Amino acid sequence: MRPFKPLAVIAAALIGATAAVTAAWAQADYPNRPVRLIVGFPAGSSADIAARVVGARMSQVLGQQVVVENKPGAGSSIAAGEVARADKDGYTIFMLSSANITNEAINPKLPFNIVRDFQPIALVNTTAVILAVHPSTGANDLKALIALAKAKPGELNFASTGVGTAPHLSGELLSQRAGIKIVHVPYKGSPEAATDLLAGRVSMMFSPATAVVAQAKEGKLTVLATATGTRLSILPELPTMAEAGMPDFETSIWFGLVAPVGTPRPIVDKLAKAVAEATSALEVARAWEPQGILPLKGGPDEFGKHITSEIKRWNEVAEAAGLKK
Repeated sequence: MRPFKPLAVIAAALIGATAAVTAAWAQADYPNRPVRLIVGFPAGSSADIAARVVGARMSQVLGQQVVVENKPGAGSSIAAGEVARADKDGYTIFMLSSANITNEAINPKLPFNIVRDFQPIALVNTTAVILAVHPSTGANDLKALIALAKAKPGELNFASTGVGTAPHLSGELLSQRAGIKIVHVPYKGSPEAATDLLAGRVSMMFSPATAVVAQAKEGKLTVLATATGTRLSILPELPTMAEAGMPDFETSIWFGLVAPVGTPRPIVDKLAKAVAEATSALEVARAWEPQGILPLKGGPDEFGKHITSEIKRWNEVAEAAGLKK
């Protein structure tokens, strides 16, 4: 058998070399079919708007269609879990959001881990968070709302886009800072939550700007402050939370694309370049700005650092609120 051993070694080497060449060719040829972009929130949500606008532009850059698929539920965790288990070939990517970070802060026993199971591609955008109340509350500013909540502990409720999402933890943060008791009412996404807020079935919401700006301008909702650090160009008269009397209160809803960990770096870099070109396009800025959405810059490495810092920040908030499971 010994004379055949070198042949076996040569054959193994040839197989390995062929596999390497095939993998390199597949990466260079990427993408040669449509790319699925999974969104963990329903159509019409801020995540969906971000995905469809940037996905349409990415399709032009990549020369293949980026198909957006909505799979809402569990604060975007159902969709995240599916992508974490997907093939590592760049044809299934996920719109990660601050909701995934805050949800994991509350429930660290999820069947996936953001740092362990996902490869950051690029930051996409940030959506302003606005504190809106139903006019029936009678509150026209933050101080009046806090006074009302203190006078009626446990009677006011606030909507969110799901347990563990940024709007949820923003409400919990307000409870902590203001010393009030308000009841959390979770929804699958911002469209459903905003619908019940408009109907007066919930009292208030830290809402993505996309869900409440138009209604606020029509007088159907009362907006009290933006949780973003600076005032918004679409609502320049709206104070920040700090200006309204709540210093050091700043939250936002951000989005970025990730792939299953192990996706080849050349593919990740190609996707990151497509995102950068998409978010820099003038038509994208024009589509987002009226809705309180601003593009963000940051490739795989920058996005990875952003994820790490956000995990630390929201873990501390969840711990202080006693929300960890």
